[in-house]
Amino acid sequence: MNKERLINEFIEMVKVPSESKSERDFALLLEKKLTALGFETMIDDSAEKTGSNTGNVLARLKGTTSAETVIFAAHMDTVSPGIGIDPIIDGDVIKSDGKTILGADDKSAIAAFLEAIRTIQEEGVAHGDIEVAFTTIEESGMYGAKNLDYSFLNGKTAFALDSGGKPGTVIVKAPAKKELRAHIKGRAAHAGVEPEKGISAIMVMADAISRMKLLRIDEDTTANIGRISGGTVTNIVAEHCDIVIEARSLIVEKLNLQVQHLVSCLEDSCTRFGAELTCEVESNYPPLNVPESSHALAIAKKAAEKAGFPFRATSTGGGSDANIFAGKGLDVVNLGIGMSNPHSVNEFIAIEDMVNTSKYIVEIIQTM
Repeated sequence: MNKERLINEFIEMVKVPSESKSERDFALLLEKKLTALGFETMIDDSAEKTGSNTGNVLARLKGTTSAETVIFAAHMDTVSPGIGIDPIIDGDVIKSDGKTILGADDKSAIAAFLEAIRTIQEEGVAHGDIEVAFTTIEESGMYGAKNLDYSFLNGKTAFALDSGGKPGTVIVKAPAKKELRAHIKGRAAHAGVEPEKGISAIMVMADAISRMKLLRIDEDTTANIGRISGGTVTNIVAEHCDIVIEARSLIVEKLNLQVQHLVSCLEDSCTRFGAELTCEVESNYPPLNVPESSHALAIAKKAAEKAGFPFRATSTGGGSDANIFAGKGLDVVNLGIGMSNPHSVNEFIAIEDMVNTSKYIVEIIQTM
């Protein structure tokens, strides 16, 4: 690995803003870099469906052997605040100046991938076809992956580069997620003159919430209220109240039971108070549940051993593009790339982890 080149490319990339739905400048930069490395590239038409100002970047590097095709995936978008990033090299780590995120999630993965490709080309490493999917809007719902042009991809074995943990850490389980949006309609009345004639939608919602199982449900399942809004002014009994709740579980059956429980609490409270309920449940993404027989898992383990990295297969409570890829039928695992404190202004990446991620990618390519 050329460590200095890797660092410089990472710093170059994080300085290009790419908050969710605004990834176009970064996508064009990646398209240029991949083309220069000999990739066939395209930007798909997913922007029409996702609302981003660009589509996903897809690319293919023809192999020098008949080895199996491998897919690497990472996302181009970052969370906010991601404009005006000023990366600082502080000893063995790269961090932001504390005013923005750094963007190591997920640009450290992309920089490591590009360095891996340069390395195998410079050293003449034999390889099969290498395919790339750099996606949009992962951070706010994996919409790029959901609308990606999968007809471009010939490979079936995929490695997402988007998790915490040192290189050698492999995510094999991640939860499915559903989102519940509910609206309670009560009855307005003058709060000072005749409150008895009103039905407070806020009180109904409070009653329902008081009976909900929330936060950590069990070792597989969580649920959280993200937002509540309702009412207008203090002298009117609140006629309306809205709530948004998410539920996640590694076990789909448990997820369904948790959502049913949440809906039941809302229904029961509305019945008791005489209020009306409108409910919508959206499936955000399926679970990632990699079987022990997974070819991608076997490759990841063997490559880690060859690179000298401790191998650890584990689970996570967060979703990623890997969930979507699995739901589309790809044999996929999510690799740890060393990102630390993501989604915060305290985000940083150890330079050693970026170098080791590049080494890991090279070993995976050679192991296919």
